[in-house]
Amino acid sequence: MSKSKSRASGRRLTPTQLAILTCIRDYQRSHGYSPTMQELADARGVTKVTVFEHVEALIAKGLLRRAAHKARSLELTSNAQFPDERPTLIPLAGRIAAGLPVEAIETPESLDLEALFQSRHRRFVLQVQGESMIDEQIRDGDYVVVEDRKEIRDGDTVVALLANGEATLKRFFREGGRIRLQPANPDFEPVIVDAGDVQIQGAVIGVVRPC
Repeated sequence: MSKSKSRASGRRLTPTQLAILTCIRDYQRSHGYSPTMQELADARGVTKVTVFEHVEALIAKGLLRRAAHKARSLELTSNAQFPDERPTLIPLAGRIAAGLPVEAIETPESLDLEALFQSRHRRFVLQVQGESMIDEQIRDGDYVVVEDRKEIRDGDTVVALLANGEATLKRFFREGGRIRLQPANPDFEPVIVDAGDVQIQGAVIGVVRPC
């Protein structure tokens, strides 16, 4: 077995060890300093001895450091990694209308995607409401992955923020000084606005359909 595989195997965490490591991280973010052993025990509902044993195991795996005789000396090392900090965990920013425009509302949820949607631009995810883009195979309830970029081409499917604060998902076309936001469903009329009355929040780069 290679050294790299041996090190990776040695850092595999039990669910309790991951929970304690995550608790330390979250406590540091909230308070600006590390929790004591007793605070960790109280947070996890276990004894201080149990916490001490798991902390020692995390130190042995190279994920924690602890100075002797100090109550708040726990420190995460650069080897500590968390499942909720993967680069493919994309914020779920809200829901977007594919029918009539609706108010865009941010939510503290996220959708985990793999490297398929990695990009040098910021990305976010919206859940579609409505059927106006059905001929583009974007259906009600689908998730669209949106790339936050300014380079928009005619024909791109975009998230458009209208002057009244409403947002909609449509194909983008320039027509002189105006913008046509074209649905992909003959039952819906295009939205035509002055170029200054619309802000493009990004272009769709992928669609995810829940089971």
